[in-house]
Amino acid sequence: MDDQQLLRFNRQILLPQIDIGGQQKLAQSKVTVVGLGGLGCPAAMYLAAAGVGELTLIDHDVIELTNLQRQLAYTEQDIGQPKVKAMAGLISRLNPASRVTTIEQKFDAQLNDLKVLATDVLIDATDNLQSRKSINQYSFQHGIPLVFASAIRMEGQLTVFNPGRTDSPCFECVFGHVELNETCSESGILGSVVGIMGLIQATETIKILLDIGESPVGQLQIYDALCSQWQTIKITKRPDCSVCG
Repeated sequence: MDDQQLLRFNRQILLPQIDIGGQQKLAQSKVTVVGLGGLGCPAAMYLAAAGVGELTLIDHDVIELTNLQRQLAYTEQDIGQPKVKAMAGLISRLNPASRVTTIEQKFDAQLNDLKVLATDVLIDATDNLQSRKSINQYSFQHGIPLVFASAIRMEGQLTVFNPGRTDSPCFECVFGHVELNETCSESGILGSVVGIMGLIQATETIKILLDIGESPVGQLQIYDALCSQWQTIKITKRPDCSVCG
């Protein structure tokens, strides 16, 4: 690391869990963020700012006026632009050393992209059941840790699925038989709540990349913003799961 990099990441390097070695490890890390909405915006921005060396961004959508209430990476001048293009531009300004690959399409479990195959962590920042199932299938098929979050109204959920651990459930284990058809466009969302969940996704990703702390594998963390409360629910692997069983 040169002097500029040491200065840039000084406050992070001061953390004993990170130090210079950890910062160098982040610079060599690869993360894929699927979905660049209310979750993906803060997740991608903070990972780039933290010094993650390579980010692959996947989203098929364009920026709309209704996005701006919670997707703070974008402005009115970006309306109509592909989200991957606008986010790539922002990341290049946040941290020019962070290399960005953009894939402007819906995520497909059969995606055969070398950048995604080589990723260290997958972030599910999508908002629909079909995409979540596809990402989960891909995660367990290729053995890539998956940081999942969701948010609606004034509530958020977060967990980590890790196919490298025999005791880790997957998305299908937990949500495979649950109706998850509600959308923010129908039920509403407080922008700061989805932002909180996206920031925690970034934090959990950094912990996995550096192998520090404990990940909430086997735990579904639920945030109730209205009551200012967190609840943790134990989730377990299903032996008959069609994905990881």
